[in-house]
Amino acid sequence: MAFVDRGAVMQRRLPVWQVLLWWHHVFLLWSTTDGQTRYTIPEELTQGSVIGNLAKDLGLVVSELHRRKLRITSEAGKQYFSVDLGKGGLVVSERIDREELCGQRVPCLLPLEVVIESPLQLHRIEIEIQDINDNSPSFITKERVLKIAESINPGARFPLESALDPDVVANTVRTYAISRNDHFKLNIKNHKDGTKFPELVLEKSLDREKQAVHRLILTAVDGGDPARSGTSEITITVLDINDNAPQFDRQVYEVNVSENAAAGTEILRVTATDTDEGVNGEIEYLFGEQSTDLVVSMFDIEPTTGAIVVTGVLDYEKNPLHRFDVIAKDKGNPELESHCGIEIKVGDVNDNTPEIIVTSLTTPVPEDSAIGTVIALISAKDPDSGDNGKVKLIVSSNSPFKLNPSVSNHYTLVTNGPLDRETLTHHSIKISATDAGKPSLSSEKIVTVDLLDVNDNPPVFSQPSYIIYVKENYAAGKILCTVSATDLDQSDNAKISYSILDSKVQDVSVSSYVYINSDNGSIYSMHSFDYEKLKVFQIQVQAKDQGSPSLSSNATVHVFILDQNDNAPSVIYPSPTILGSLSHQRMPRSAKAGHLVTKVTAVDADSGHNAWISYKLSEATDASLFTVSLYTGEVRTKRAVSEQDDSSQRLLIEIKDDGEPVQSATVTVSVLIEDGLHEPILDLKHKVNEPRKKSGRITLYLILSLAGVSVLSVLTFLILAVKCIKNSRDSGSCCMRRSDCDDYKNPNRNLQIQLNTDGPIKYVEVLGGDMMSQSQSFRSCLSPMSEYSDFTLVKPSSTTDFKEMISVLDASLPDSTWTFESQQVSRQGFCFILSP
Repeated sequence: MAFVDRGAVMQRRLPVWQVLLWWHHVFLLWSTTDGQTRYTIPEELTQGSVIGNLAKDLGLVVSELHRRKLRITSEAGKQYFSVDLGKGGLVVSERIDREELCGQRVPCLLPLEVVIESPLQLHRIEIEIQDINDNSPSFITKERVLKIAESINPGARFPLESALDPDVVANTVRTYAISRNDHFKLNIKNHKDGTKFPELVLEKSLDREKQAVHRLILTAVDGGDPARSGTSEITITVLDINDNAPQFDRQVYEVNVSENAAAGTEILRVTATDTDEGVNGEIEYLFGEQSTDLVVSMFDIEPTTGAIVVTGVLDYEKNPLHRFDVIAKDKGNPELESHCGIEIKVGDVNDNTPEIIVTSLTTPVPEDSAIGTVIALISAKDPDSGDNGKVKLIVSSNSPFKLNPSVSNHYTLVTNGPLDRETLTHHSIKISATDAGKPSLSSEKIVTVDLLDVNDNPPVFSQPSYIIYVKENYAAGKILCTVSATDLDQSDNAKISYSILDSKVQDVSVSSYVYINSDNGSIYSMHSFDYEKLKVFQIQVQAKDQGSPSLSSNATVHVFILDQNDNAPSVIYPSPTILGSLSHQRMPRSAKAGHLVTKVTAVDADSGHNAWISYKLSEATDASLFTVSLYTGEVRTKRAVSEQDDSSQRLLIEIKDDGEPVQSATVTVSVLIEDGLHEPILDLKHKVNEPRKKSGRITLYLILSLAGVSVLSVLTFLILAVKCIKNSRDSGSCCMRRSDCDDYKNPNRNLQIQLNTDGPIKYVEVLGGDMMSQSQSFRSCLSPMSEYSDFTLVKPSSTTDFKEMISVLDASLPDSTWTFESQQVSRQGFCFILSP
């Protein structure tokens, strides 16, 4: 309810009737119409006067006004009102002059918009400014001279100038009065719009000889309480000539003209006649004396024809109606004149582009804002009238925002789809306003809304898995590899820390092998590695951001240990654990050149070239008698044994690998040359017929076993080759040195089977790869020292259990008892020995 400070009213010393009228407004004249709150107040209230409890009338909590940032916006040029956020009252902050705001418009309404944030609310209120009688009537011409011929008959009428009063309704001009005299009286004419025009009426004929000049005071009185008045002095000069004044054919001329009428357009022609003759009947047209400067600048009148033409730029929005008087004056002596009223109504055309006003804008907006979240309050304004002033707002179709209509050309801009800061950091929303005129006019406004990042993207590794090749005996504490991940979010949501997920490697936590720098993702070794104990293991690395809640992703790091030549060859035959370092072999003195004396077999725990073994006869009792095969270790006679050769021969055989640096071992073989010793192979031939079927089965099983193992090895290498090719295409590897893993690439993989039936030891060798590589080797050793030969199988190293294969052989040979011995012979080899 509107109210003001009583002390402020008393300071202005208003009359009693105005005070009573003001209190009547305070307690009675406020209402809500069509959902809008209206207060009615008088003009010229003192600054600081409270006109209503805005918080109570709008249903708001006073204590929340400051937090919710309540503010008032006005379409007027000044901010006439403010809100006391502490009490919720609507307060006058500027002097309010109704005449300045509304002129002659009644009622005088001042629309206000109350904007409240958090959450956004919009209320529209109206302040009706009521007029007080603060202006006196005034005449533009303070002294008016009338020339009246003495021959004028009583009853003649002479239009007088109307007084102007900026006040309206009851406070404007109500009546006119003229000073007391013997010849004239005052007549008041009422225009159809309520305007009053005074006329001077001659009651008694004039006699110039008796009184040539009459002086009268014209008083205009308004309807205020108390009334205000203004005066004009009228001087009447009595003439003795020209006794007929021009007469218009109409008292008021009305015409409509479009506001886009070009300069020079004739819009009206007034016509007056004079019954006099000669110069007394010649008429000249001109603007009335009270015509304003605006009228004179906008229009012109042709003096002789009475044509009124446009000379300025008409604007419906500023002045939709122009009123003024035109005088028709003859050239008699004295001059006589008459008046007519002109009303020019300016028609609206669609010449104003709609204006888009952003009342409130919230930015930045969280990218996870729900659909329907209010972003801004937007209004449209078009000063045109009718359809020309009806405005429609739209947003671009590809924008994740839409406009919801509110009240009286107001809209709320809300989200209409998902937002993603990583795709677009800000949105430039194009809002188009189009009016309903023909042709329509439109305007555009760009509203920029920034997006606030939320943690909706987990870190992404540069590749899903990493491959590391590291040499065994690699120094502890050195960097192995660096993994990296990126996060599309920003700030803390994009700050990444790395960690290793706990897992087991040979029943030991992986954290005992490596650790990771949480800031840059560098992985370091905790100690050196031993290829013979650990060849490959995996690390699960986790990248986690610092968002709330945090997001993470994992990557697998495959660590392959590369072999170094850190193991010397180990002799497995003759076995040093049984015979010591000296092996005793027998041979007949009748042995010929090429006779197989024995076969030295050694293995190397390393792999690749590091496990490639060569044999060399380092020392011998008679170096001319024996030779050692470089690759097979076969000890043969270079020539036939003679009677002069010592019966005891001592051989020192050196075994070297192909690593760098070279590792070596030696074995001493003692050969006893005996007379009359028969070769066991002959006895074996005599016994062939008896166990033929059983030997045939052994041979069959041997071939099947070798073929199966060979096929399994080839398939294994094919699968590994395909996987490596795929990994090399899909992901990069993190190698310490690329050359370290080149030893494992051999595009020419050949399978060679070698059968040796010469000498006292029979064996079959299945060699995979080139002759220079012993990465795969399968050997079957048949010894003539027993009825059934020993079976030795050297196979690539793997976790496959070949005891099942041996059990098959064992089941096929029920008459013999077989034992199983497995020894690791190389990086990719096992030696299986079957003996009865």
